[in-house]
Amino acid sequence: MTNYKVRVIEAKDNKQVEHVIRTCLIEFGANHEGTAWADPDLGRFSEVYSYPKTRYWVALDETDTVICGVGIGPLPDADGVCELQKMYCLKEHRGTGISHKLMELALAFAKEHYEQCYLETLPNMYAAKKFYESYGFKLVDKPLVITEHYACDVRYLLKF
Repeated sequence: MTNYKVRVIEAKDNKQVEHVIRTCLIEFGANHEGTAWADPDLGRFSEVYSYPKTRYWVALDETDTVICGVGIGPLPDADGVCELQKMYCLKEHRGTGISHKLMELALAFAKEHYEQCYLETLPNMYAAKKFYESYGFKLVDKPLVITEHYACDVRYLLKF
């Protein structure tokens, strides 16, 4: 694995995280409503993830540039369930092991505070779906709750 630094998001990271997410969404043709593209909180994660039972981690390369991130937050109206949120990694850093490091941090945090972890993704994110399944996430037929990410119609659940 390249020499990455991993830490909890800071305010100075917000715009870089937004850049990573938008870059990945463009890559997968998901730069439209119904995805994270239209999320009003996209550029303010250091605030959004500053509450109890929430956390967002970033991975930085040797130049201290954010290249990957992942968050955990409560799933509204679903007691004991969190959501794996905004897990994106720039293309050139995939396959390096950094996504595994972030996933391990996120799931360890989630297990401390929740009973289950939910996520939504897109059908064309094939590698991401295999990645989630390798951590024990199971496909679910319908959403646990209705979210603003209605275009993300592939859903997974992990029970701890």
